[in-house]
Amino acid sequence: MSKKIVLLGPWPPPYGGVSIYTKALFEFLKNRGVHLWTYGDEEFTGERVRFMRDKRRQLVPLLLREGRGARIADCTHFLVEYPSALVPVWVILKRLLGFEWLKIVQDGTLPARHAKFGLARRALFRLAARAATEYVVLSDELERWLREDVKVKQRVAVIKNLFPAPYRDDESPLPPEIETTLARFFRRAKRVCSIGVFIEAYGFAHAAEAVERLRAETGDDIGLLLLDGGFASDNTYKAALLRGREWIVVLKNVSHTDVFKILRRCDAFVRGCGLESYGLSRVEAIWCGLAVVATNTGETRGMLLYDFGDTGALASQLKRALSGSHAQATKEWAARYQREAEANLKAITGKLFDSGRLGNEAAGQYPER
Repeated sequence: MSKKIVLLGPWPPPYGGVSIYTKALFEFLKNRGVHLWTYGDEEFTGERVRFMRDKRRQLVPLLLREGRGARIADCTHFLVEYPSALVPVWVILKRLLGFEWLKIVQDGTLPARHAKFGLARRALFRLAARAATEYVVLSDELERWLREDVKVKQRVAVIKNLFPAPYRDDESPLPPEIETTLARFFRRAKRVCSIGVFIEAYGFAHAAEAVERLRAETGDDIGLLLLDGGFASDNTYKAALLRGREWIVVLKNVSHTDVFKILRRCDAFVRGCGLESYGLSRVEAIWCGLAVVATNTGETRGMLLYDFGDTGALASQLKRALSGSHAQATKEWAARYQREAEANLKAITGKLFDSGRLGNEAAGQYPER
């Protein structure tokens, strides 16, 4: 009898990287009998879907009812990345119910944050780390950290979170309310987009400073669109960033499908995170034909790079991106990333259904730079 496969993780909105990953993977695999246990701001229903309005209270009863002997691909944050009091219960039930725990770690900030964990959280992390059946991580850095610093003994496969996007060439119109909101932005001579949230670590302020510098230097009417994922916010930071900058537009919780439609009508993309495990939006922007200006972290191939916080270098690279000189390289990298996305989907599908028999050789290791 085949093992029950469960995908456990958030569902958008909010549109963070993990919820987009969960949704994309389920959409690809739902016809193969995968079950989804999920949670989010808006209820999602469907065949083999269990939606939890209160995940911490509802997960354990769900696990008791339906988790025996399953293989659970876990994309949550509250067992390893931000270990909570649920960890001991999860570990005990894993032994009692005999389920496999494939932990998918996507948070590139985890190594830095782990160093600052208190004694209690460190103990919970250690308990969880030892209990996982095996791991999938999104970067070589996370793999090295788990093996060398945490010293896990389980298998660790690097499989990036880049999958094919079937709607990337969707030509249907944007919803009228979005079209109206962006009307003035779309009329500007040059249009720059950035995706993240309004906290310092995502670098929205750096993008705004760079655009402001280019507007003053070139006299060009350059607009900046900030797509807010909505999963974190510093209102003081946001207010200071927007003050006096009428050329900035903010949209919150835009669907993944509509993000592609918006990107295709922009001229350049900025991803300003200080730490990035992969950086899915960087590649999606390349797929939309945009030159990408990005911090030197996570995925960087085919991009114009700068160090986090260096707004002078960011402005210089953004000027280059807006000039169109990077267009041919962007096109070539788009094709390469498409091939890699297909390989990633094959690798993660094998990992879910074949109980980890795929090694890193099949899991999207891309040495070329």
